[in-house]
Amino acid sequence: MRVIQYLENNSTKFAAVTDNGEIFILPFKDFFQLIEAAQTQGKTPFEVIVQHIDQAIPLNTPLEELELTVPIISPEVWAAGVTYERSRVARNYESKKDKLDVETYYDKVYNAERPEIFFKSTPARTAGPNKDLYLRSDSQWIIPEPELGLVINKNGKILGYTIGNDMSCRDIEGENPLYLPQAKIWKYSCSIGPAIRLAETVEDPYNFRIICRIFRDNTKVFEDSTMTSQLKRRYEELINFLVKDNHILDGTILLTGTCIVPPDEFTLKDGDLVEIEISDIGTLRNSIRKPT
Repeated sequence: MRVIQYLENNSTKFAAVTDNGEIFILPFKDFFQLIEAAQTQGKTPFEVIVQHIDQAIPLNTPLEELELTVPIISPEVWAAGVTYERSRVARNYESKKDKLDVETYYDKVYNAERPEIFFKSTPARTAGPNKDLYLRSDSQWIIPEPELGLVINKNGKILGYTIGNDMSCRDIEGENPLYLPQAKIWKYSCSIGPAIRLAETVEDPYNFRIICRIFRDNTKVFEDSTMTSQLKRRYEELINFLVKDNHILDGTILLTGTCIVPPDEFTLKDGDLVEIEISDIGTLRNSIRKPT
């Protein structure tokens, strides 16, 4: 079971999408109200949804024709880095240059007890499905980072799973690790969507397949895939470090890192289209634009 938000006549609707593709409007304003109702009734969000759609009539409009928005207005988006071997290799390429035999901070954090966790985005900087993501004007090497996102409550409990694009400037981060905030945070450098898969409906969260495709001039120029089973750290491990001595809000999203990195000579360009597909969640699509 997934939940979505979409626009209809300038009004936001909150709905459930069943595994057979049927869509039911829910009597809740948003994901937060669903969670609150579940807590009040002593039920899971899935049970609450089933209760409401049992005798309901699904929409006639297919999912593809709805104007989807972010499935949740997340108060904060955080991200974890160097959680996959492929990410460690890519980060090392950025930083080592010709010093290939030198151990870097990326090697160290990959093997350390403490993971890399950084702040990524706010609601105003986060785009939804089919919205534009922006390039950074002072970077010449920008890539998408397709990631599984954990939707958590203030106590760190996983409520659901979504898709995130953690855009990254490889040249800025590679120049100096202290530039990480600038390499990661700028206007519309993050997208979330198109749905949230309810946690209780996921049998094995380490069995998601992630696929990234990049199109340029209507031609696919990159495609790669991975499984979340390749993640070095457990989700609970990442969450524990995020919430430790920290004030986390309900609906916070934690992106869990990427294992898909385009070739080193590749950079996104104005007009590119990025697709990130995760099994049982959906496909997040965003066009890439020059900053305005």
